[in-house]
Amino acid sequence: MANPALSVATGSASVPDESHRTAPHVTIRGLSKHYADATIYDRFDFDIPRGKLISVFGPNGCGKSTLINMIAGLVPADAGEVLFDGRPLSGIRFGYVFQNYREALFPWLRAFDNIAYPLKLMGIPTPERNQRVERLISHLGVKIDLALYPYQLSGGQQQLVSIMRALIIEPEILFLDEPFSALDYEMTLFMRDQLQRVFIETKTTTVLVSHDLEEAVYLSDYVLLLSRHPARVVEFVPYDAPRPRTDRTMSEAGFIATKAHCLKLFQREVHRG
Repeated sequence: MANPALSVATGSASVPDESHRTAPHVTIRGLSKHYADATIYDRFDFDIPRGKLISVFGPNGCGKSTLINMIAGLVPADAGEVLFDGRPLSGIRFGYVFQNYREALFPWLRAFDNIAYPLKLMGIPTPERNQRVERLISHLGVKIDLALYPYQLSGGQQQLVSIMRALIIEPEILFLDEPFSALDYEMTLFMRDQLQRVFIETKTTTVLVSHDLEEAVYLSDYVLLLSRHPARVVEFVPYDAPRPRTDRTMSEAGFIATKAHCLKLFQREVHRG
């Protein structure tokens, strides 16, 4: 696997001129990806709106993770382009949170230093690095002992450290690849609440790959439903329940209707296979 710290701290450190920003935030045109036994994407087009949390959901093997990996530049596309406000990836800051938190953190660094590591790569002096980490901790109200090493933290705490490390560079877009799938149910619920809190506080454009439809709807402003490969957009389903969302949200009519609609589309795509 690629160096995770390099993956979460990529792009220019300069702040873009707001006057040159255009909507949508991310423009995907003609994206193609072929493997020896399958065509995953073939001239795929899509726009990601700014300041929204998007979940990517679809049948197994449809290319959910491949999509965000191509957008983030971790997997090369065979054709097409991805632009962020009309600029290439090298012109922006992005964060990436991996599914396997055990491999994503450096075990020889304390949690605090894991969070600060992307700033070290950017050449930021130690005092400023420490100040920025402390500021992020305070802003998010994190109550983990960050003097501990990763192995001394629970799985959910380790993944929260991974998310904070991705956020420390103040990314313009945050990618999460099934970040809760390796956690137990109690920790998954905890991390859903933490991700909501991060999103409410930062309003960072966020793209989340999920294999759990309930989670995809619960967390998102939109659910991007993909077909079997070669993947196409089945529907971009909006869900506008107010935040923060709670257990009560999942019993409300809007949530139930949106989940049922997505499930119907998903089952149709699975049966086509």
